[in-house]
Amino acid sequence: MKFSAGARADAVGIVLGAVLDAIFGDPRRWHPVAGFGRFAGALERRLYADNRWAGARFTAAAVGAPVMAAAIAARLTRDRPVARTAVVAAATWSALGGSSLAREGRVMARRLSSGDLAGARAQLPNLCGREPAGLQEPELARATVESLAENTSDAVVAPLFWAAVAGVPGIVGYRAVNTLDAMVGHRSQRYALFGTASARLDDAANLAPSRLTAALTVAAAPLVGGSPTRALRTWLREGSRHPSPNSGQCESAAAGALGVRLGGRNVYGSRVEERPHLGDGPPPNPVDVRRAATLTIAVGAAAVVLAATTRLALGRRQRRRKN
Repeated sequence: MKFSAGARADAVGIVLGAVLDAIFGDPRRWHPVAGFGRFAGALERRLYADNRWAGARFTAAAVGAPVMAAAIAARLTRDRPVARTAVVAAATWSALGGSSLAREGRVMARRLSSGDLAGARAQLPNLCGREPAGLQEPELARATVESLAENTSDAVVAPLFWAAVAGVPGIVGYRAVNTLDAMVGHRSQRYALFGTASARLDDAANLAPSRLTAALTVAAAPLVGGSPTRALRTWLREGSRHPSPNSGQCESAAAGALGVRLGGRNVYGSRVEERPHLGDGPPPNPVDVRRAATLTIAVGAAAVVLAATTRLALGRRQRRRKN
């Protein structure tokens, strides 16, 4: 079975980038995502207006610039496999966040297990945007499990999915879209209109990855003592109950895999949301938080293998068409 040199380089780069993330976690200095955030912030200050059209122009410019740069890098390294591997590995490493995500989950599990509620509340902003003040162990555990489930898609499976289907431009483009959503896609008076395009583009970019995350979560359920049947049933029955078209897919599958109940009252500063319940088990506890972190690692490992093999298969198909 013959694969193109570019496809092999991409596949090796994806695996190498995932290994770097597993060993080192997020780059601590000069993180490309932080640099993109500064670029997007400057662009927002230049283009902001309180309407959807301005937001659409901002989104197109903020995403288009890094995607164009990534496309140029991919073209320049098309016939240089070593350089191509290095570029893909660097892009994958900078886009992935699975190692750091699982580490935060395990730290939270330890703090909850030891009764360190003050430390757990102080750590929660590392995982999600909920107001931690006054939250007790069950709410902190639930917030962590929900964040792990959602971000397993956003920070692990989705970047790998786009790496598989679109190479370096896909990785870079997805991370840009997801970062913009975090910056301007949330509900607030300033971004209610301006952030619409970024939020909708992020929803579209995550439609397939979120469902792939749910499917991999179902398959990985036995690794955390769960039932694939229960995980699948919960996902299919309750995945669309969530107000997000994507988060509910991941959270419902995780609830079924862990045998817990998620959802309920969430406080985000002055905003309160009542989320539908997902799953029919008890509320999660510190042990479930640790299991959720293990689930993140398992789903991520499966996604790496799937992304690399998909990239090889697509490269083989392109080779056949050329011949």
